[in-house]
Amino acid sequence: MNARPIIVGFDGTPASERALREAAPVLAPHPVLVVVVWEAGRAFELATLPIRGFEPPPAVLDIRTGFELDRAMYEAAQRTAQHGKALARQVGLDAESLVVADDVTVADTLIRLAREYDSPAIVIGTHGHRALSELLLGSTSQDVIRRAPCPVMVVRGQTPEGKR
Repeated sequence: MNARPIIVGFDGTPASERALREAAPVLAPHPVLVVVVWEAGRAFELATLPIRGFEPPPAVLDIRTGFELDRAMYEAAQRTAQHGKALARQVGLDAESLVVADDVTVADTLIRLAREYDSPAIVIGTHGHRALSELLLGSTSQDVIRRAPCPVMVVRGQTPEGKR
């Protein structure tokens, strides 16, 4: 793969699949790196969060179970990345995939990778089901657009009516 792939943020949702398909004609001359960001340690965080205020967490998670859940989440991320890579290749792209642990946020991770790979662009899908201020773009999309070191292509997901 070329040393400067286009970073494609992929989470396996219909919005991210659509972004990959819709962007393919523009991306075709460039290699792409399909990136799945997963949240390492999330199982431990969820198990230790109080339900309300200062209440104890709903369940105690032992270390072994936490590691097993974390491994399962990582394996799911790997399957999602392979699916994204296969989809990219199906639409004619020279694609590889990468699973990376979330450093801070998904946006921060995608931006970091774009810098590391000196990417010519980032492609992301937006779900369009956020608060009013994020109606057109989700928070991840907004953060990437504001801070990316390269151009960003955002492909919006389906509207509630299923229209483009």
